[in-house]
Amino acid sequence: MRRHLSTGELAFHYCHVPEGQPVTKTRLIRAAGLRWPVEECFEFGKDYFGLDQCQARLYTAIARHTVLVMAALAVCAVTAAHLRDRTDSQAPPPSTPDQPPPPEPGLIPLTVHEVKRLLADALHHPMPPGHATRWLTWRRRHQARARWFHQRTRLNRDYALVS
Repeated sequence: MRRHLSTGELAFHYCHVPEGQPVTKTRLIRAAGLRWPVEECFEFGKDYFGLDQCQARLYTAIARHTVLVMAALAVCAVTAAHLRDRTDSQAPPPSTPDQPPPPEPGLIPLTVHEVKRLLADALHHPMPPGHATRWLTWRRRHQARARWFHQRTRLNRDYALVS
């Protein structure tokens, strides 16, 4: 149980501890902390995979839709995790605030959303061949460049705070 500091509202967490195992404060805190990753996963599933777009009214249909969406999310997440090392070619982050940008920023690693787009493009062919790959490469290079400049700006801010 926790209480919000400003409103005083109480929030409750139910936790199951297997029989024969001790109920410790550490175990309960760890269980309460697991709530956030689960909520983030559902939010991600709703945003990118349509977890909340089922209009079925029967339990069986809702369960099937949920399983299919979560399976699609799992396939894309595992694929992105396996390809992370092979697709990450970003330039090293800046070390000083006045460092010039690298000539080639590289590419960020494939994300779950981009894996989903690649799979969708493989099944759907309205564009000329290679269009999806060129667009994906441009987008990842742009994101790597934006990340590099963001890190350099953050260095500028950090140096300004220290001075």
